[in-house]
Amino acid sequence: MVERRGRDPIAILLTMLRLTFSFPVTRKMMSYLNYRVDGEYVVNYVLRKLANEKVSGCRIAHFYTFLLRSLIKIFAALTNSDYTVVEETLKDPAIRRGVTLVIRGLIRYGVTVPQKLPAPFLIVWNFTNMCNFKCTHCYQCAHLPLTTELSLGEKLNLIEQLDEAGVAAIALSGGEPTIHPHFFTIVMEAAKRNMYVAVATNGWMMADEKFVRKMKEAGVRYVEVSIDSVDPKKHDKFRGVPGAWERAIKAVRNAVKHGLHTAIATVITRYNIDEVEDMIELADELGVHKIVFFNFIPVGRGTNIIDLDLDPIEREKVLHKLFRENKRHRVTVLSTAPQYSRVSLQESSGRNVIPTHFYNPGGNTITTALAEYVGGCGAGRIYAAIEPDGTVTPCVFMPIRVNNIREEHFIDIWEKSNILNMLRNRELLHGVCGRCPYRYICGGCRARAYAYTGDPLGPDPGCIHNLKVWRMLVSRWEQVKERVQKLTSTKPFMMEPTHSSLKG
Repeated sequence: MVERRGRDPIAILLTMLRLTFSFPVTRKMMSYLNYRVDGEYVVNYVLRKLANEKVSGCRIAHFYTFLLRSLIKIFAALTNSDYTVVEETLKDPAIRRGVTLVIRGLIRYGVTVPQKLPAPFLIVWNFTNMCNFKCTHCYQCAHLPLTTELSLGEKLNLIEQLDEAGVAAIALSGGEPTIHPHFFTIVMEAAKRNMYVAVATNGWMMADEKFVRKMKEAGVRYVEVSIDSVDPKKHDKFRGVPGAWERAIKAVRNAVKHGLHTAIATVITRYNIDEVEDMIELADELGVHKIVFFNFIPVGRGTNIIDLDLDPIEREKVLHKLFRENKRHRVTVLSTAPQYSRVSLQESSGRNVIPTHFYNPGGNTITTALAEYVGGCGAGRIYAAIEPDGTVTPCVFMPIRVNNIREEHFIDIWEKSNILNMLRNRELLHGVCGRCPYRYICGGCRARAYAYTGDPLGPDPGCIHNLKVWRMLVSRWEQVKERVQKLTSTKPFMMEPTHSSLKG
């Protein structure tokens, strides 16, 4: 068994904030942190002071710095943690952006379960429809660039909008973002604004070490390279390009060598379910930080291979296996299936929980509360997606058109959208998901619910607790496949549904 580090500084900080803002008096007292002074939120100024940066400010801001530092020190002492680690962590401007967003959410909404934020923590930006691969399961049906894609000027304006909203992280996806001529310009612009820049890639361009070096210099901090099998032939067949596996492996080695936070992304289906342990061994051998097993969702070209989807029993067994392998290996083993939070809680008898595939704080009692804070599926709540033409959707796997940044400012879309606001309220979930005691740490995959039932608030048929729903779908499988094709494989996107249409 691999020994994990004990108290994670972010877990400590977020849990302390949650407890502090649980009291209405404290929340009101802290409201000053949500004001802007000279274009900067006061809370960000305070966090910079906590990181021992030399910044000037008013006496009130100095008072809040003293107050928060005292609270963190007290909480660190009570949890047998090292305050200086928290202090060191806050020196990262991207982390400060994330913490700023959380504090603003606590001031605005109070403590909610799961937590609401005034802007998404993460934007996954399908940067282009252009792609040099022909992946069997591609949610984007990527191939050629769209004629309606955002211009460079519009892309730069979008970065400015996301910065103003307070978005902490941007993940560039596609299509294949690394082959687009605007790629480095946009990376540098986002990094300049202290956003955490991530890239989801097939790895083809990153097989060139010079390209990886340039990515790091531009400001990329995290890369997620898609590898779907330990067998080169199987991977190449799934990805539609000979030599894809070999270049993906080179890409991973180059990323690790140059100090990028590196992950392997694997879409788990019946095509590769027997390779789970081998994929984890490969990830360990390559020295990546984590391996993320993605839920298969029948959207885009994935509608053509819907028969490869796991049933709830298969998925449940895999998730339990992933948790156990996570304890055995150096590499962190994660899943995008929100049920992974429940499985980790059950496997550890309540001592450990993995709140989301974006963040795994390791096992300690703090993380159980943190899981409800982060809250499983983040679609429309801590995360949103943007299409190559500027269309905003709740999730890259959820083709529901919310609006377009050409028509409305991003923050207005985020705040006013009917569907996004409904996705933030777990009390509105239908069926078993709405009654489940784990709904606050899981909530079911909203994209799977939408793909299979047509209801984004409906039951996730991939969960063991919705086995009856799955069996009902299987009993009329051909009809289901036809409806899924119509619902998720075509563009343009559906207009945003009204509350009444969600139940139909």
